[in-house]
Amino acid sequence: MSEQEDTGTKVVAIVVSTIIVAILASVIGFAVSRSGAKPAPAAAVVEVADAASVRVEDGVVKFFFATGKADVAMGANEALANAVTAVSAGQQAVISGFHDASGDPVQNAELAKQRAIAVRDALVALGVPQDKVELKKPEEAMATGPANEARRVEVVVK
Repeated sequence: MSEQEDTGTKVVAIVVSTIIVAILASVIGFAVSRSGAKPAPAAAVVEVADAASVRVEDGVVKFFFATGKADVAMGANEALANAVTAVSAGQQAVISGFHDASGDPVQNAELAKQRAIAVRDALVALGVPQDKVELKKPEEAMATGPANEARRVEVVVK
């Protein structure tokens, strides 16, 4: 058998194998759809309790942070939309950072500041002039309540 014939045989075998796999996949897919069974999702969604998040409560945008992190949560742009509009209309955004009671108080205070700066940067990225954003240290930066809610930054429009 020549080398050319051997290569041709391999190509035919690959094509035939591909056709067989496609037919089997179609038959299995048809059987599953007829049975009413739903295929399993490719990946399960797992919510992590110590993850960044954002929500708006009574006009206050609250960013919650993972332990030791200053990463702004996904959905920040949508949550800040009303604040951006209000600042564009002449108001000012006031940002305050809070921290939980765990760990070193000095490091926590610095992390609360870094989180507030990250939120300020998100506002500036949305077109808010930096001079319309005030970083304000709260009178009591150590928040009470559950740790995952104490690690937060609040945006209030005045």
